[in-house]
Amino acid sequence: MKQPTVIITGAASGIGKATAIRFAAEGYLVCALDIQGNKLQQLQTILTPGNHLFITGSYAEDTTIQECENAIRQHWGTVQVLVNCAGLSAKTDALQMPISEWRNIFDCMINGCLKSTRLAAKFMQQGGSIVHISSIHGTRAEQGASSYSMAKAAINQFCRSMAVELADKKIRVNAIAPGFVNTAMSMVDGENELNGEWFKTNYVKGHHLPMRRAAEPEEIASVAFFLAGKDASYITGQIITVDGGLTITF
Repeated sequence: MKQPTVIITGAASGIGKATAIRFAAEGYLVCALDIQGNKLQQLQTILTPGNHLFITGSYAEDTTIQECENAIRQHWGTVQVLVNCAGLSAKTDALQMPISEWRNIFDCMINGCLKSTRLAAKFMQQGGSIVHISSIHGTRAEQGASSYSMAKAAINQFCRSMAVELADKKIRVNAIAPGFVNTAMSMVDGENELNGEWFKTNYVKGHHLPMRRAAEPEEIASVAFFLAGKDASYITGQIITVDGGLTITF
């Protein structure tokens, strides 16, 4: 029996890296795509051995997607799973900054989400599962995060739309909306916000986060693996919130 295959964008660090390690350990061949080539090389040394593929570039760029398609066609021929973990975040000012600059974060994530979905669906010949990593920002608001939040909200709706459009092809489409996760995106001005007094006061000592800690990337990867598998065979079009209870409290 051929090994199952998975495309993972943003695979070189954070949630994407944890997801790549989990799927490889479970017997999947991984197509790891990331803009950080040096970190992809490091990932290659720690994955469970296999005929894995490593593509350096942005998932929002046509040249990168084409390189990925060529490699899959040459080495695998089919894909069963896509986990889209890539993303970027930066402070934005919707009223003052140039629109092109404001749109950069939004466009990159939306284009990457669309292009990676098109790529995966092309190779899902007998059905499959697509999982996009969204965020609780898709339903909540934060100062200076309008572009990021709007992109995540759009990804949520894109998942629902694709769940409808791809159902006849037996492709399920879902998203995971994490809260705080202990990754490089927690770094603000050179410091990890999860170690700061603001986080400790509001979320560890305070009552806003019932589990009183951030998630580890592996905990998000576990949900992605579940959504990709047979145990989630009747789940599609859903946004699964994984936030330690953050969004259920006042």
